[in-house]
Amino acid sequence: MKKSITFSVLAMLWIVSATADNYYGLEVGYYGYACPQAESIVRWTVFKALERDPTLAPAIIRMHFHDCFVRGCDGSVLIDSTPGNTAEKDSPANNPSLQGFELIDEVKAALESVCPEVVSCADIIAFAARDCSYQAGNIFWEVPAGRRDGRISSNNSIPGNLPPPSFNVKQLTDIFMQKGLSQEEMVILSGAHSIGVSHCSSFSDRLYNFANTGAGDPTLDAQLAQQLKLTCPVTPPPDPIVPMETVSPSTLDNVYYTELLKNRGLFTSDHTLLTNPPTLKVVEISSSYPSIWKTKFAKAMVKMGTTEVLTGSQGEIRKNCRIVN
Repeated sequence: MKKSITFSVLAMLWIVSATADNYYGLEVGYYGYACPQAESIVRWTVFKALERDPTLAPAIIRMHFHDCFVRGCDGSVLIDSTPGNTAEKDSPANNPSLQGFELIDEVKAALESVCPEVVSCADIIAFAARDCSYQAGNIFWEVPAGRRDGRISSNNSIPGNLPPPSFNVKQLTDIFMQKGLSQEEMVILSGAHSIGVSHCSSFSDRLYNFANTGAGDPTLDAQLAQQLKLTCPVTPPPDPIVPMETVSPSTLDNVYYTELLKNRGLFTSDHTLLTNPPTLKVVEISSSYPSIWKTKFAKAMVKMGTTEVLTGSQGEIRKNCRIVN
């Protein structure tokens, strides 16, 4: 009994440990005067799209992460490649796995018809990710806005910025800290792996040749490994997809952490969170207290959305999210 009380007190201390908000020049309600319908238009368009295709929810949440971690939250992930430049979206880290570009196009077109050249593509991603999180997990936060769009997108910007699924806890911590996010926030944001799918190639080494041993990863739950082998071939292609979390794969929730504690995390970057006492503590609390995790997730998403933002006279407001003006 004493242990559970101590754990509960620790959890409550943890939830109130957030630092003061700092939006780095962004503002909640930023479009209140210039385009008061902006957030409603985004939300309505996103919700209608999710009715047609619920898989867009994890896609847009992932897009927000991939945008912010490369050149900051500037919408650069949306820019198309040109004959002289391979853009971020066509890097192996994004293509073909990153989806949802057509939804952003749809939102942008709706906004341009009402408020031309006012709402940035970067803000559209941030709003859409929030609305997808609400629909998929009943998680809501106010989005500070005012981001400007970047004019540069290059696949050469990906290495060293997007963490691959093979990273260990130190590598993950380092890359998140480079973006101004703490180790705790890294574990909290990893909970987004509770929803969506992955290509087999992202984790197949854990099934067949872990650390060049010629065998599977012994830390991966044996039953899950057998299930995954039914879908994932020894040598792709083809490169099928599987749910990242099998209990509630369509819901953004804390089940990811419960499964992780059973050694059922899909990626090496998932399992590594169990190997470090501070990250393990965050996993345990997130597993036991879903409301705390939701609160922390919302705060971490707001903070991530401030990464290296362009504001004021920096960048531009793209008329078409795929093309610089």
